[in-house]
Amino acid sequence: MPILPIPYDSANTLQASKGLAAEYGKENIRVNALCPLLSATPLFENFVGVPPTEENVKKFLFNVPLGRLTDPDDVANICLYLGSDEAKFITGLNMEVDGGRAVGA
Repeated sequence: MPILPIPYDSANTLQASKGLAAEYGKENIRVNALCPLLSATPLFENFVGVPPTEENVKKFLFNVPLGRLTDPDDVANICLYLGSDEAKFITGLNMEVDGGRAVGA
């Protein structure tokens, strides 16, 4: 299953996975979206304008129930799962990889 990066920037992006899943499902093509939380990678500073120091990272964790940023392995593991046969009946999903932030804290 190819994994294509699409910026998670609007409701349109989230609807795209559902629309494409509906359109291509009949061809047994699955389409899902990953919505990761910010991670402490070199891109952290590009997104928030400050370096990923311990103090700066803590400012972003007040509403993350699991109390940490996304690790790249968290996203990679979800990609591996969604690309596997174990997920062969999953399509049109918007998977938040965010430590529970979407449900609030």
